[in-house]
Amino acid sequence: MKYRNAKDVFPEKLLRQIQKYVSGETIYIPAGVEKKDWGETSGYQQYIRERNAAIRDAFRDGKAIEALMEEYSLSYDTIKRIVYSKKEVTMLKYSATLDSALEYGREEKMDAWVHLYLNEEGRNIPFSDGLKLFDRYFISPAQFPISLFHRCAGPEEDMKYRIDKGWWEHKITELTKAVKAGAEMPPMIIHYVDGEFELNDGNHRHKVYEDLGIETAWVILWITEEAELTDFMSKYGEYVKDCTIIRR
Repeated sequence: MKYRNAKDVFPEKLLRQIQKYVSGETIYIPAGVEKKDWGETSGYQQYIRERNAAIRDAFRDGKAIEALMEEYSLSYDTIKRIVYSKKEVTMLKYSATLDSALEYGREEKMDAWVHLYLNEEGRNIPFSDGLKLFDRYFISPAQFPISLFHRCAGPEEDMKYRIDKGWWEHKITELTKAVKAGAEMPPMIIHYVDGEFELNDGNHRHKVYEDLGIETAWVILWITEEAELTDFMSKYGEYVKDCTIIRR
Protein backbone atom coordinates (compact mmCIF):
# COMPACT_ATOMS: atom_id res chain seq x y z
CA MET A 1 0.00 0.00 0.00
CA LYS A 2 1.31 3.45 -0.91
CA TYR A 3 0.94 6.15 1.72
CA ARG A 4 1.02 9.93 1.40
CA ASN A 5 3.03 11.90 3.92
CA ALA A 6 0.56 13.62 6.25
CA LYS A 7 2.94 16.60 6.50
CA ASP A 8 2.08 17.37 2.88
CA VAL A 9 -1.62 17.39 3.73
CA PHE A 10 -2.09 18.71 7.29
CA PRO A 11 -0.59 21.59 9.28
CA GLU A 12 1.60 20.30 12.14
CA LYS A 13 -0.85 21.40 14.85
CA LEU A 14 -3.74 19.64 13.13
CA LEU A 15 -1.64 16.53 12.56
CA ARG A 16 -0.88 16.29 16.28
CA GLN A 17 -4.58 16.59 17.08
CA ILE A 18 -5.48 13.88 14.55
CA GLN A 19 -2.93 11.52 16.01
CA LYS A 20 -4.59 11.75 19.41
CA TYR A 21 -7.58 9.93 17.95
CA VAL A 22 -6.14 7.55 15.36
CA SER A 23 -2.93 6.28 16.93
CA GLY A 24 -4.71 3.17 18.19
CA GLU A 25 -6.59 2.43 14.98
CA THR A 26 -5.75 0.87 11.65
CA ILE A 27 -4.98 4.23 10.10
CA TYR A 28 -1.44 5.08 9.10
CA ILE A 29 -0.40 8.73 9.44
CA PRO A 30 3.39 9.15 9.11
CA ALA A 31 5.32 11.62 11.21
CA GLY A 32 6.65 14.85 9.76
CA VAL A 33 10.09 13.24 9.60
CA GLU A 34 10.33 9.51 9.08
CA LYS A 35 11.90 7.70 12.01
CA LYS A 36 14.48 5.00 11.57
CA ASP A 37 13.16 1.45 11.30
CA TRP A 38 12.49 -0.06 14.70
CA GLY A 39 13.41 -3.47 13.35
CA GLU A 40 11.51 -6.70 13.61
CA THR A 41 9.88 -7.36 16.99
CA SER A 42 12.36 -10.07 17.88
CA GLY A 43 15.29 -7.70 17.34
CA TYR A 44 13.83 -4.62 18.97
CA GLN A 45 16.11 -4.52 22.02
CA GLN A 46 19.23 -5.25 19.97
CA TYR A 47 18.25 -2.42 17.64
CA ILE A 48 17.96 -0.01 20.58
CA ARG A 49 21.40 -1.02 21.87
CA GLU A 50 23.01 -0.50 18.47
CA ARG A 51 21.17 2.76 17.83
CA ASN A 52 22.15 4.22 21.19
CA ALA A 53 25.77 3.14 20.73
CA ALA A 54 25.85 4.86 17.34
CA ILE A 55 24.40 8.04 18.86
CA ARG A 56 26.99 8.05 21.64
CA ASP A 57 29.82 7.47 19.16
CA ALA A 58 28.62 10.31 16.93
CA PHE A 59 28.33 12.64 19.91
CA ARG A 60 31.87 11.79 21.05
CA ASP A 61 33.07 12.55 17.53
CA GLY A 62 31.65 16.07 17.82
CA LYS A 63 28.18 15.77 16.32
CA ALA A 64 25.73 18.22 17.95
CA ILE A 65 22.66 17.06 19.84
CA GLU A 66 20.47 19.05 17.44
CA ALA A 67 21.92 17.16 14.47
CA LEU A 68 21.32 13.83 16.22
CA MET A 69 17.74 14.88 16.94
CA GLU A 70 17.22 15.48 13.22
CA GLU A 71 18.94 12.26 12.15
CA TYR A 72 17.12 9.94 14.57
CA SER A 73 13.84 11.88 14.98
CA LEU A 74 14.20 11.88 18.77
CA SER A 75 13.54 14.64 21.28
CA TYR A 76 16.29 16.72 22.88
CA ASP A 77 15.74 15.05 26.26
CA THR A 78 15.96 11.57 24.73
CA ILE A 79 19.24 12.29 22.92
CA LYS A 80 20.67 13.96 26.03
CA ARG A 81 19.75 10.96 28.17
CA ILE A 82 21.45 8.59 25.71
CA VAL A 83 24.70 10.50 25.28
CA TYR A 84 25.20 11.31 28.95
CA SER A 85 24.03 8.02 30.44
CA LYS A 86 26.76 5.78 31.85
CA LYS A 87 24.38 2.86 32.23
CA GLU A 88 24.25 0.33 29.41
CA VAL A 89 20.85 -0.69 28.11
CA THR A 90 19.66 -3.64 30.17
CA MET A 91 18.70 -6.71 28.19
CA LEU A 92 15.33 -7.68 29.59
CA LYS A 93 13.41 -10.87 29.05
CA TYR A 94 10.01 -10.06 27.56
CA SER A 95 6.80 -11.94 28.28
CA ALA A 96 3.15 -10.88 28.12
CA THR A 97 2.85 -10.79 31.90
CA LEU A 98 2.52 -8.20 34.63
CA ASP A 99 5.88 -9.15 36.13
CA SER A 100 7.62 -8.53 32.82
CA ALA A 101 5.86 -5.18 32.37
CA LEU A 102 6.82 -4.13 35.88
CA GLU A 103 10.46 -5.03 35.23
CA TYR A 104 10.52 -3.01 32.02
CA GLY A 105 8.96 -0.13 33.92
CA ARG A 106 11.64 -0.23 36.61
CA GLU A 107 14.31 -0.07 33.90
CA GLU A 108 12.54 2.89 32.25
CA LYS A 109 11.79 0.81 29.16
CA MET A 110 8.00 0.87 29.36
CA ASP A 111 7.71 1.83 25.70
CA ALA A 112 9.73 -1.25 24.70
CA TRP A 113 7.35 -3.59 26.54
CA VAL A 114 4.31 -1.91 24.97
CA HIS A 115 5.67 -2.27 21.43
CA LEU A 116 6.74 -5.88 21.98
CA TYR A 117 3.32 -6.73 23.36
CA LEU A 118 1.40 -4.99 20.56
CA ASN A 119 3.50 -6.67 17.89
CA GLU A 120 3.09 -10.12 19.41
CA GLU A 121 0.21 -11.04 21.75
CA GLY A 122 -1.68 -7.81 21.15
CA ARG A 123 -1.61 -8.31 17.37
CA ASN A 124 -2.01 -4.59 16.82
CA ILE A 125 0.94 -3.44 14.74
CA PRO A 126 -0.86 -0.31 13.43
CA PHE A 127 -1.32 0.85 17.03
CA SER A 128 2.38 0.27 17.72
CA ASP A 129 3.34 2.17 14.57
CA GLY A 130 1.06 5.04 15.55
CA LEU A 131 2.67 5.36 18.97
CA LYS A 132 6.10 5.70 17.34
CA LEU A 133 5.13 8.73 15.28
CA PHE A 134 5.86 11.12 18.15
CA ASP A 135 7.45 10.90 21.58
CA ARG A 136 4.85 9.89 24.18
CA TYR A 137 4.78 9.80 27.96
CA PHE A 138 4.60 6.21 29.24
CA ILE A 139 3.69 5.50 32.86
CA SER A 140 4.79 2.17 34.31
CA PRO A 141 2.08 -0.26 35.48
CA ALA A 142 -0.18 0.97 38.25
CA GLN A 143 -3.41 -0.26 39.81
CA PHE A 144 -6.57 1.69 39.05
CA PRO A 145 -10.26 1.19 39.82
CA ILE A 146 -11.74 -0.31 36.66
CA SER A 147 -14.80 1.89 37.18
CA LEU A 148 -12.71 4.75 35.74
CA PHE A 149 -12.59 3.02 32.37
CA HIS A 150 -15.24 2.16 29.83
CA ARG A 151 -15.13 -0.34 27.02
CA CYS A 152 -15.01 0.88 23.43
CA ALA A 153 -15.22 -2.63 21.91
CA GLY A 154 -17.86 -5.33 22.15
CA PRO A 155 -21.01 -6.66 20.44
CA GLU A 156 -23.25 -3.83 21.68
CA GLU A 157 -24.62 -1.38 19.09
CA ASP A 158 -23.21 1.68 20.85
CA MET A 159 -19.61 0.41 20.82
CA LYS A 160 -17.03 2.27 18.77
CA TYR A 161 -15.60 -1.07 17.65
CA ARG A 162 -18.24 -3.74 17.06
CA ILE A 163 -17.20 -7.34 17.58
CA ASP A 164 -19.16 -10.38 16.44
CA LYS A 165 -21.31 -11.50 19.37
CA GLY A 166 -20.42 -15.18 19.06
CA TRP A 167 -16.70 -14.51 18.92
CA TRP A 168 -16.92 -12.00 21.77
CA GLU A 169 -18.74 -14.46 24.02
CA HIS A 170 -16.25 -17.21 23.17
CA LYS A 171 -13.30 -14.99 24.12
CA ILE A 172 -15.02 -13.85 27.32
CA THR A 173 -15.71 -17.46 28.34
CA GLU A 174 -12.11 -18.54 27.75
CA LEU A 175 -10.67 -15.49 29.48
CA THR A 176 -12.98 -15.94 32.46
CA LYS A 177 -11.70 -19.48 32.92
CA ALA A 178 -8.11 -18.23 32.76
CA VAL A 179 -8.67 -15.48 35.32
CA LYS A 180 -10.47 -17.84 37.70
CA ALA A 181 -7.58 -20.28 37.37
CA GLY A 182 -5.15 -17.59 38.47
CA ALA A 183 -3.51 -16.89 35.12
CA GLU A 184 -1.34 -13.76 35.14
CA MET A 185 -2.95 -11.13 32.95
CA PRO A 186 -0.95 -8.43 31.17
CA PRO A 187 -1.77 -4.82 32.07
CA MET A 188 -4.41 -3.04 30.04
CA ILE A 189 -3.09 -0.22 27.84
CA ILE A 190 -4.91 3.08 28.22
CA HIS A 191 -4.61 6.49 26.61
CA TYR A 192 -5.37 9.62 28.61
CA VAL A 193 -6.55 12.36 26.24
CA ASP A 194 -8.79 15.41 26.59
CA GLY A 195 -9.40 14.59 30.25
CA GLU A 196 -10.71 11.10 29.55
CA PHE A 197 -9.44 7.51 29.49
CA GLU A 198 -9.44 5.60 26.22
CA LEU A 199 -9.18 1.82 26.60
CA ASN A 200 -6.87 0.83 23.72
CA ASP A 201 -6.08 -2.74 24.74
CA GLY A 202 -7.93 -4.84 27.32
CA ASN A 203 -11.63 -4.59 26.48
CA HIS A 204 -12.17 -8.32 26.99
CA ARG A 205 -10.31 -8.25 30.31
CA HIS A 206 -12.32 -5.24 31.45
CA LYS A 207 -15.58 -7.10 30.78
CA VAL A 208 -14.35 -10.19 32.64
CA TYR A 209 -13.17 -8.13 35.61
CA GLU A 210 -16.58 -6.46 35.82
CA ASP A 211 -18.42 -9.78 35.60
CA LEU A 212 -16.24 -11.31 38.32
CA GLY A 213 -16.54 -8.32 40.63
CA ILE A 214 -12.86 -7.45 40.39
CA GLU A 215 -12.60 -3.77 41.29
CA THR A 216 -9.00 -2.89 40.44
CA ALA A 217 -6.64 -3.82 37.63
CA TRP A 218 -3.12 -3.07 36.45
CA VAL A 219 -2.83 -0.63 33.57
CA ILE A 220 -0.14 1.08 31.52
CA LEU A 221 -0.93 4.67 30.61
CA TRP A 222 0.37 6.69 27.70
CA ILE A 223 -0.10 10.42 27.13
CA THR A 224 1.00 12.63 24.26
CA GLU A 225 0.98 16.26 25.38
CA GLU A 226 2.69 17.71 28.45
CA ALA A 227 -0.45 19.66 29.34
CA GLU A 228 -2.43 16.43 29.38
CA LEU A 229 0.15 14.81 31.65
CA THR A 230 -0.15 17.76 34.02
CA ASP A 231 -3.94 17.44 33.98
CA PHE A 232 -3.72 13.69 34.59
CA MET A 233 -1.34 14.11 37.53
CA SER A 234 -3.56 16.74 39.13
CA LYS A 235 -6.54 14.37 39.03
CA TYR A 236 -5.08 10.88 39.32
CA GLY A 237 -1.49 11.34 40.50
CA GLU A 238 -2.16 9.40 43.69
CA TYR A 239 -2.43 6.19 41.67
CA VAL A 240 1.00 6.57 40.04
CA LYS A 241 3.04 8.11 42.88
CA ASP A 242 5.44 5.14 42.87
CA CYS A 243 5.62 4.77 39.10
CA THR A 244 8.23 5.82 36.57
CA ILE A 245 7.26 8.22 33.83
CA ILE A 246 9.34 8.37 30.67
CA ARG A 247 9.04 10.17 27.34
CA ARG A 248 9.97 8.17 24.25
